[in-house]
Amino acid sequence: MSDKVMPAIAVVVPAAGIGKRMLADRPKQYLVLQQKTILEHSLMRLLQVPALTKIWLSVAQDDPYINDVNLDQKQIIKVRGGAERMHSVLNAVQQIEPYKYPWVLVHDAARPLVRQADIEKLIEHCLASGDGGILACRVRDTMKRGEKVVGQTVSREHLWHALTPQLFPTALLKAALEDAVQAGVHITDEASAMEWAGHPVLLVEGQSDNIKITQPADLALAAFYLEQVN
Repeated sequence: MSDKVMPAIAVVVPAAGIGKRMLADRPKQYLVLQQKTILEHSLMRLLQVPALTKIWLSVAQDDPYINDVNLDQKQIIKVRGGAERMHSVLNAVQQIEPYKYPWVLVHDAARPLVRQADIEKLIEHCLASGDGGILACRVRDTMKRGEKVVGQTVSREHLWHALTPQLFPTALLKAALEDAVQAGVHITDEASAMEWAGHPVLLVEGQSDNIKITQPADLALAAFYLEQVN
């Protein structure tokens, strides 16, 4: 990345979900890969980026596992999670002072494979343009729409898989999330809140192995990817 001075960037990691699809005895972020929890891998990847020095970690109020996770108390601040992802992110963003951290980067707790180069690429593109943006990868397969039977084939042209991190101006994201919650709008990621509020969102191409662990097969795939870099 450039040597020029960058604005401070806060990080939010929503980790209050329970991950029902994993069919595990604990939330997916606390499952273990190579002697570390998925959450620890994700946090470690973020803290490898010099521009990111403070993480607000949203966890459930009655989370029985978080105290067993190795956290850097100077760099990671625990905040109360919410009923849905958007509430967890908003609870954290509301504690971040925009004048001190004009940008906020949000990353999934269950994406332990994100690459430092991709995070830095996202930061560079967003700061250069002044607009927020997301890591994403292009859809490669033929896309079908339907339920049990194919209703139609959808062109994959201009289709992307949304990934994280996602990076936005702190004040704009806070306002977009607050307005969406008040309006009862269903928000699935930070980009959808910004889109709903009418703000542009950059697409920054990242690596497709930046997978989100949501089902049992994903855990085995993540373990395989981690073995390739060790």
